[in-house]
Formats: sequence, structure tokens, C-alpha cells
Amino acid sequence: MPSAIESTGLRPGHAGRRYPATEPYVVSAAKIAEFATAIADQSPAYHGSDPIAPPTFAMVIAAQAWQRLFDDPELGLRLDHTIHTDQSFEWVRPLRVGDAVTATLTISSVRQRRGTDIIGLAVSLDTPAGEHLATASSTLWHTREDAS
Repeated sequence: MPSAIESTGLRPGHAGRRYPATEPYVVSAAKIAEFATAIADQSPAYHGSDPIAPPTFAMVIAAQAWQRLFDDPELGLRLDHTIHTDQSFEWVRPLRVGDAVTATLTISSVRQRRGTDIIGLAVSLDTPAGEHLATASSTLWHTREDAS
């Protein structure tokens, strides 16, 4: 018999839940340069007059969509109980200066094992005009407060 926390929190039936797109994030040369410096990548592709964003820059935008997941009161997720265990990207094209990008998060899977939620996420990165740029897929491990 599921506990009250399990019946009102995240459950496998939440797979497929999709959240509204975030407001557009406008990619700038300054943000690309800051990110490239932070990850210590001096590739000329990320610097200069017409840079592209490093592939992992997508997480700056995807993280905005993650906030909607953690703000969903029905799921009962807590960031301080979460470990980001896996990340992958499927790219259509790199992000460029001036791109306006929205992020739409879908819960792709939910598995529960002994007080731990294993959550698959897919974040679609798109322009407001509907051009698909990339998909950022992640796996989160979330421990429930009722875990023994």
C-alpha cells in the first residue's frame, strides 16, 4: 500500500508530463565568452566576432525549464535531495549570437526504487518561431523524505 507521500508525490504516471516553454533566452557573445571561460575552453569557435556557444551552454537555458519541475507542488521534489547523474545533447545546429531560445521540459520516465525517484527529462530547445535546435536529456536521482 503506497504511503500518503508516495500517492501525492512523483509517480510513474507523471511520465509524459510537459511544462510550458520558458520565456526566450537571447544568446549573447558576452554570455558565450563567460561560459567558455568558466569551463576553461579556449576554442576559437567560442571567441571572436562570430562565436557559437559550447554544446553544454544549453544547460544555462535548460535549467530555467528545470525550475518549473521543482516548482510543481504535485511532485514534491526538492533540489537539495537531487543528484544530476546523466546528461546528453542531440544537436540540430549550434547556438549562435542573437538566437532567442525557449526551453520546454517533458518528464520522459519515472522509476522508483527504495525511496529513490529516478527521473528522465527531455528539454526541447527551440526558437519562438518553432525551429528545433537541440534536445538536452538528463537523469536525476531524487531521494524522498520517507526513504528508509
